[in-house]
Amino acid sequence: MNQRSDISENIPAVEVRDVYKSFKTVKAVNGVNLTIRQGQFTALLGPNGAGKTTLVEMVEGIQKPDRGEIHIFGKNWDGHSNELHQLIGLSLQETRFIDKLTTEETLKLFASFYHLGDDRVEEIINIIDLPDKRKSYTVNLSGGQRQKLALGIALLNSPKILLLDEPTTGLDPNARREIWAILVELKNKAHTSLILTTHYMEEAEQLCDYIIIIDKGNILLEGNRENLLNPDDKKIIEFTPEGDESEINKLMRNNTTFDIDWDALKGKGIIMIDDPETELPAFLNYLKSNNIQLKNFESRRKTLDDLFTSLTGRHLNA
Repeated sequence: MNQRSDISENIPAVEVRDVYKSFKTVKAVNGVNLTIRQGQFTALLGPNGAGKTTLVEMVEGIQKPDRGEIHIFGKNWDGHSNELHQLIGLSLQETRFIDKLTTEETLKLFASFYHLGDDRVEEIINIIDLPDKRKSYTVNLSGGQRQKLALGIALLNSPKILLLDEPTTGLDPNARREIWAILVELKNKAHTSLILTTHYMEEAEQLCDYIIIIDKGNILLEGNRENLLNPDDKKIIEFTPEGDESEINKLMRNNTTFDIDWDALKGKGIIMIDDPETELPAFLNYLKSNNIQLKNFESRRKTLDDLFTSLTGRHLNA
């Protein structure tokens, strides 16, 4: 397959302008605007039901916006669908294969749609690290191996835009990291734009340079990873005290020394500090002076989940 080589580098890979999409009374996407540059790895990060999949399906051309415009390399889907399909690789949350086809046969079947030969199939088998499963029926593949195969199919036509919708949901940590390794290698070697929907903050941090936080069909915040998680931001202290919870809860509520966010459900407190060297000893002395012993104590940097919680009052996986 011959892909277009005359696309100007100045044209964004994807432009979404004032896009709306509703299903009956549910506003799935509510006036979204975004731009994804060529070669940019972008995460759409948000909880289930945030509107991520609907937005990606409109970028893919599967769904049509109720209002607004979507352009892929400067062109919309009306009148350009054949051309744009050649530029996109797609992997959905769940891909169904023909049970009695092998991994190799499945890749050859999809390769034939692009008029690609066995050399490209062999290359993809090695990219997705399934050479020992080439003769295995797809029905016998593990969940992680099936996702690798789905990713391989999406990569067959050397897409300029790769769209992955929750590609590691339900996978164990090892399988998830194997998928990540394939994508990191792709990022290092190919000038491919990636749009990744996920509710795993670690996945977004590991893979993507640009992160768009979305909830209830709205973009809440976006930016590159470094700006969203500035290392100079306040440090987070989480602590779980010993003792009678009602008394501790009362003490925390009446505290005027430190700004403590108390989670009564988990019996855990959180404070944010600017200078650990001075503020942390003062906080420990405060606990000691009030006869509060600790079960657990953790100092950590701000995460995307903390950022999402500060914006919505909920956790990403809530």
